[in-house]
Amino acid sequence: MDDGWLRRALAAKRDGERLDEATWRRIVAGYVAGTIDDAPVAALAMACAIRGMGNGEIFALTDAMIASGDVIAFGDLHPIVDKHSSGGVGDTVSLIAVPLVAECGVPVAKLSGRALGHTGGTLDKLEAIPGVRTDLSNEAFVAQVRSIGCAIAAQSARLVPADKKLYALRDRTGTVASVGLIAASIVSKKIAGGADAIVFDVKAGRGAFMRTIDDATGLARELVRLAARFGRRASALVSDMEEPLGAAVGTGIEAVEARDFLRGDDRDQRLSEAVFAVAREMLGVAGVPHDAVEPRLLDALQSGAAYERFVSLVEAQGGTRAALDAIAAHPQRASANAPRDGFVAAIDAVAIGELARDLTGVDGPFAGIRIVTRVGTPVRAGDVLAECAGPSADVAAVERAFTVGSSPPPARALLATIVRDAEATPSANAQGRW
Repeated sequence: MDDGWLRRALAAKRDGERLDEATWRRIVAGYVAGTIDDAPVAALAMACAIRGMGNGEIFALTDAMIASGDVIAFGDLHPIVDKHSSGGVGDTVSLIAVPLVAECGVPVAKLSGRALGHTGGTLDKLEAIPGVRTDLSNEAFVAQVRSIGCAIAAQSARLVPADKKLYALRDRTGTVASVGLIAASIVSKKIAGGADAIVFDVKAGRGAFMRTIDDATGLARELVRLAARFGRRASALVSDMEEPLGAAVGTGIEAVEARDFLRGDDRDQRLSEAVFAVAREMLGVAGVPHDAVEPRLLDALQSGAAYERFVSLVEAQGGTRAALDAIAAHPQRASANAPRDGFVAAIDAVAIGELARDLTGVDGPFAGIRIVTRVGTPVRAGDVLAECAGPSADVAAVERAFTVGSSPPPARALLATIVRDAEATPSANAQGRW
């Protein structure tokens, strides 16, 4: 086989040149077909990570990846909305926002992923509810959204197979943290999943893949710009991940937290702020008039209708109301306590995420960690910082994840910016008119 063109393309990218659309299509098609092996694609990914990618290249790669598999169509049902989080700890927003927005009259077709490193996966959380399955066929996914207005499912093997191969290779070669490759991966899946409008939640901080607000905002702009080039309306929030988002960290207890939030039994303030920020944007990109957004959300939540929509989703995907009502955190509990008087200065989200992952791996999905005391809270020696559910909990390690200082840390907003039309809007204008 004549692979001189491929060597020339790799050399060009290595030297900082831009590859044309035809070259990207040829590489992606060959990689999926197996006529191009891992080695040259790994070299290409490394060149992209080091040299960056132009807007045209990112679009060409995204388009080629979409073309590598099926594209879901919902017929006359529009607009279909999806949302994506770049990964976080205690991020239960999807389980709450999907039925909430669907109850407001906007169909939500949510393709989700599994846990990656210290970050939780929406599919794992939903599957902690006995009987629930997320491996829906494309046909079943469409039918469920048309029937009850929402679904949360795994990406099928027929959707964007190029991304599955490329992502696994990037993970092995240290090239995950490339804005162009990240944007192409995310947007290709959302478009192949049939979304007409998309909300991205890009996390920033020590517990996120993007460590700074500037880096996260750059990715947010690229995601919105790229979605717009494919004719999709999009919005991106840049939100804080310096500490866990919700109180619960662990697959099953996050499902419990979502259920209790929707039922009105318990609503963590920080999680509530995130849920409403995302849900507002989801209704906004769907074209709901600005003055109707807040009343719809409040009515759907306070009336209990959003919870009933969640029950319908659980039942449609194999679970039961009784199973949902019965889930609870592991009964064996231990407290992680403050070592001294002072203020909670920091919570290591990565450490908490990893400890919760290890705990659920040993003691089952309903083990985990529940944050009791947030950053900035005054504490006295012996006060409870977190509750650990499960007999294998490393309480001392959980205590070490909390930093107790002598003075309160500077206040930090949950929402840094919102990007619309590839421009950043200060968070104070988060509810501004589209």
